[in-house]
Amino acid sequence: MPRTDVYLKVELSHSYDEDADALAAELCRLLRKQYSVRAAEVQSVHARTEDQPKSSR
Repeated sequence: MPRTDVYLKVELSHSYDEDADALAAELCRLLRKQYSVRAAEVQSVHARTEDQPKSSR
């Protein structure tokens, strides 16, 4: 069975009292559970303010 690496960029809007790392970990957990993903990991979390422009990618 072939395996494929998929790289995602996810932009989250959340309240200040929610932990971005915990939200990212929850996304990985849901991917593993709902889609039978073999491995999912958070490589980095970058906070940005509303006035910062989005990246061009």
